[in-house]
Amino acid sequence: MAEYDRGNQSYGASGHHNHHHHHHNTISKETTLQALNTIIQLHFEKTLEKKRAVDLQKKELWKLFHLFFLFLALIFVAQSQSLRLQCRHCWVPIGLISLGHLIFYVSVAQTLRCINGFKYQRRCHKLTLGLATERLRQLQIRLSSGGALDDMGEDLEIHYQEPPDTYFGKFKRNWAIHFGFLMLIYGFMVSSSVVLLCF
Repeated sequence: MAEYDRGNQSYGASGHHNHHHHHHNTISKETTLQALNTIIQLHFEKTLEKKRAVDLQKKELWKLFHLFFLFLALIFVAQSQSLRLQCRHCWVPIGLISLGHLIFYVSVAQTLRCINGFKYQRRCHKLTLGLATERLRQLQIRLSSGGALDDMGEDLEIHYQEPPDTYFGKFKRNWAIHFGFLMLIYGFMVSSSVVLLCF
């Protein structure tokens, strides 16, 4: 009888331990899934936030372009219709064109820097979001097939992702295109000033 009682006690302790371990696993699973979902939600929101910031800066860029071309059009019309401006005065429109280009160049440089910065951050968030989503998918597959969390180990850690260095090449190309375009416009405006006033 005493042995039976001892056996009963032993079984009860063992049963309690198994229940506690199962309960701990359930909490651990839920916590891990919740943590991954939070990471995914955070980076998804950050991706959208950076996209909105890029769109805003692009609108600013277009405003700058419109103002710049309006300024150049006014100078062009003033030169072509003015009877008082002569060849010796061509330094005036050229000076104004040069100043306008310099201001525009600095403004565009600042806006492009912001756009590129936001684009880079958005890319980082997208990469991290992709990694977290993939890890969540793997975790769900493993748990549904009866696997344990411990098997995944470091796979559950989500590190902030950054694009490779080649990603910066795109920014350099964009910058070169804008600068080349600006130089082309500058050359055209200076030469048209000389032609309009001296020939």
